[in-house]
Amino acid sequence: MLNRTHFSRRKFLKANGAAVALPFLHSMPGVFGAGSKVAKPSKKLAIMYIPNGIVRRCFFPEEENGELPGFVGGFNADKTKNQKRKRNTPGIYPLELTSTMQPLKDHTRDVTLITGLDRTFKNGQDVHAQGASCYLTSLSPVQAAEQGIKHPNGRSLDQVIGDKVGHTTAFNTLEIGCNGFTAGKESIHFDNISWYGPDKIAPSIRDPQKLYDRLFAKDSYRSHVTEVTDLVLADAKSLSRKLSNEDRATMDEFMTMIRDVEVRMARLEKLLTNVDIRVPKNEVLPRGEYIRLQADLMLLAFQMGITNISTFMIGPERWDATLMYEGVFDKPVQHHNMTHNQKGKGYLEVQKIDIFHMQQYAYVLKRMKEIKESDGSTMLDNSLVTYGAALGDGATHQYYDLPMIVAGRGQGQVKQGRFIQCKSGTLNSNLWLSVAKLMGLEMESFADSTGVISDMWT
Repeated sequence: MLNRTHFSRRKFLKANGAAVALPFLHSMPGVFGAGSKVAKPSKKLAIMYIPNGIVRRCFFPEEENGELPGFVGGFNADKTKNQKRKRNTPGIYPLELTSTMQPLKDHTRDVTLITGLDRTFKNGQDVHAQGASCYLTSLSPVQAAEQGIKHPNGRSLDQVIGDKVGHTTAFNTLEIGCNGFTAGKESIHFDNISWYGPDKIAPSIRDPQKLYDRLFAKDSYRSHVTEVTDLVLADAKSLSRKLSNEDRATMDEFMTMIRDVEVRMARLEKLLTNVDIRVPKNEVLPRGEYIRLQADLMLLAFQMGITNISTFMIGPERWDATLMYEGVFDKPVQHHNMTHNQKGKGYLEVQKIDIFHMQQYAYVLKRMKEIKESDGSTMLDNSLVTYGAALGDGATHQYYDLPMIVAGRGQGQVKQGRFIQCKSGTLNSNLWLSVAKLMGLEMESFADSTGVISDMWT
């Protein structure tokens, strides 16, 4: 017989390795007993990654009249570092939405733009491979060996945080990618940002069906929900009879989300049945639909307590696949190659993809603001959602002044709606150390960090 007083909503049932849970319902404390308490929502961390850098003049304030960059070879990322970089005036400034950031106009009070962040780079190693694989480690395996520096537990930031806070969920971390191209193009170093340790990849899940199966088991999730409700209310005919009108609406919305995800997966699967997936000429999945489907699966995992930590690669580095950016171009294009040709009006074509990526970020923030948690707050209130690239510019391949946006309030710890200019040369690992501390870790350093970005705190 179930002990309702001590029942945990986090893990109603396990099926094929996936915890099956329901969203928080206000009626549950009454169902489980008068002494039940509403649990404080967990902090969530989503790290969103965009490939191939950005068009700087359209992304950062005060750079709109900057010189359009010419191509700098991929093994010379620091070539122009001390020649043409814009030196910051450190401080906190009002957030000004540039043309690329316009999709965030409804979220200006939820985000902070940060500039001045650099990452150590070793000349002679490919910038794209080093960019993606070292985004969350800050030092490459080679650099770490040369300098005698070991990453905490030999792991990327998400894994380090998952080690400490992931014990309350089914999965410590969740790794998601949006690279639907099936033909081999690059090594794993270009297509992953999460690592258990040097050369020990934490592979991202690129197939929505595989991600769905991992989270919710292979058979219908609704059948599991039926089992769950029977378990919770062993002597009741229906959970819905015990729910308030508000909770019934929550359950209806939740199940609608599940059904919507299943319909969208079926539609994408139908697209794939009509192409040669062995050696495709083009990536056939519409980018926006594909990315948003993966994002919704990530948010469902957050909502149900399956995980609180996730990485999310919007696209792979330097993968010269032709991609269909629906609503942006009439035909598939190659993002990586386009970033090398910003002269004249070329930058405007690249910016279209930057804006497209920002729209996907805005979608995630919108959905997180719509999802209510146990105390009436939103998921975004309880989260940190970073958005950035490993290159400061797609043409120069620079490893300085990296683009970074941080959204969410981290349960009141982060002040938003600002533009933080760090001192030029501030290490990107300082940001990751700050994120780790905001997620509750007691650690004094990460990789080559020299301190935290204290301006992030309220």
